[in-house]
Amino acid sequence: MLASFGAVKAFEMDPTARQLAHAKSGLEVVPGSLPTPLPFAAEQFDVITAFDVLEHIEQDVESLSALATRLAPNGRLYVTVPAFAWLWSKHDELHHHCRRYTRKLLVARLQEAGLRPVQVTYFNTLLFFPIVITRLIKRFVSDDGSDERLPPQWINRIFERVFGAESRFIGRLRVPFGVSLLAIAERR
Repeated sequence: MLASFGAVKAFEMDPTARQLAHAKSGLEVVPGSLPTPLPFAAEQFDVITAFDVLEHIEQDVESLSALATRLAPNGRLYVTVPAFAWLWSKHDELHHHCRRYTRKLLVARLQEAGLRPVQVTYFNTLLFFPIVITRLIKRFVSDDGSDERLPPQWINRIFERVFGAESRFIGRLRVPFGVSLLAIAERR
């Protein structure tokens, strides 16, 4: 999908994940990690994305700073992260998350890294209440991580439509809550 906007370069620290990403995308995915060793040292990019990456890294400010050094003048960094520490669950543990963010915390981390937030908004709002209810129930009932399995295809299609419906207003409205956050930032 991103290739429709221009040339795409990617890196991943895990060899198995690199192979899977290459198999799915056809792109060369080179070894690298955040904050170091960050590949593409001699290059600058108009757009850098980190979709559901930052929450896996202990050194989030250092990682954002490293990405900022690779931004071209007027370049933008797009970041998505899971929201609200009180939504922490077995799901986060199974996916090796270090934290969940609030809007205020994400803005602070971006600024500490020398980035200027252009827009920061919650998303995955339409599924927020079903997810909150599910997470709260699982706090009082044994949470075996069973929500890690993909739902039946017909249910997954419904979730895709609900999730996709948000694209009509995300970016136009500042949404006060959601399961995730999207930040767009520029290097100062």
